[in-house]
Amino acid sequence: MLNASLKELSAALAQRKISSVELTRLFLERVEKLNGSLNAFITVDAEKSLAQARAADERITKGATQPLTGIPVAHKDIFVTRSWLTTCGSRILSNFVSPYDAHVIERFNGAGAVILGKTNMDEFAMGSSSETSFYGPVKNPWGQAYVPGGSSGGSAAAVAARMAPAATGTDTGGSIRQPAALSGVSGLKPTYGLVSRYGMIAFASSLDQGGPLAKSAEDLALLLNAMAGFDARDSTSVERVAEDYRRELDKPLAGLRIGVPKEHFGEGLAGDVCRAVEAALEELEKLGAKRVPIGLPNSGLSVPAYYVIAPAEASSNLSRFDGVRYGHRAKEYRDLADMYRRTRAEGFGAEVRRRILVGTYVLSHGYYDAYYLKAQKIRRLIANDFVEAFKRCDVV
Repeated sequence: MLNASLKELSAALAQRKISSVELTRLFLERVEKLNGSLNAFITVDAEKSLAQARAADERITKGATQPLTGIPVAHKDIFVTRSWLTTCGSRILSNFVSPYDAHVIERFNGAGAVILGKTNMDEFAMGSSSETSFYGPVKNPWGQAYVPGGSSGGSAAAVAARMAPAATGTDTGGSIRQPAALSGVSGLKPTYGLVSRYGMIAFASSLDQGGPLAKSAEDLALLLNAMAGFDARDSTSVERVAEDYRRELDKPLAGLRIGVPKEHFGEGLAGDVCRAVEAALEELEKLGAKRVPIGLPNSGLSVPAYYVIAPAEASSNLSRFDGVRYGHRAKEYRDLADMYRRTRAEGFGAEVRRRILVGTYVLSHGYYDAYYLKAQKIRRLIANDFVEAFKRCDVV
């Protein structure tokens, strides 16, 4: 059962080959066995998980099921969860228990899924290796000398090690896609606005998006079916007709146009990577897909633009963590201003402090036009490149 797909687990539960309680215990035992070495989970509460599993078994008995009913899912510790700790990988939220659930958590709970635990991550999602967490680095299950990627590294490692059959993550600048690649699992950053950001602790609001990590594309589709949906509490949530993301999985590839950007296959690309991509393209062509050369002339500016825009938004978003209302507060301080300074100095790690400083700098008088406004203009140029590219191809 540890290696089963979500579809197989759902069928086994429906056919009473295993109960949700038994399945949840199986994964909890796996977490207990491996988490000491991999550090993929920050918070596990077997009692709460098993209570949800018992409720799921009752639903299954009554026939009131959905595809994810009874299946344990691990959640990145950036989604607030009622009665569970939500730390965002930071000391400043080490004692924070939310009074409400994120919309993503609400949807999984509504589908009858079981919260398996909260996964480790780069602090406030700022990082690409899952090494900046206050709770220690996450290790790659394929080799503990390697990183699992980040910032959703705990979720990726949990799925790769089969500590969880599926997990949620967030992606701002690659934080689902990159750890999925480095950990050998599947990951998806949905279109912005498809998944509500309500209750997802903000890093860079115009870039953040929640998404799934799992064993396969089919599993991702099942998870996205549960996660996606309009939410009036998120002003960027897109109101659209619900769809089944599994519908195209078995469609033949004949006629599919695959865009291959010339800028991504030049100097600096490792030979083994180039050969692997070329081999994959050849296999897809054998299945009927067509290779289409495209240009993304401004894509090389993506990372520089990201490192201006994201810290700028983070410097604003993280100003709310001041020790007044919730989270860590410095024990000794002279006055209110000193409490702010000491609390944030103690509560934030080095990488978060660096990004706040960069963000504050690029938004300051005299530098806003030179850095932030220019980065936003470049962002528009990059988006326009993709609009033009998709006139010639279906996927890139």
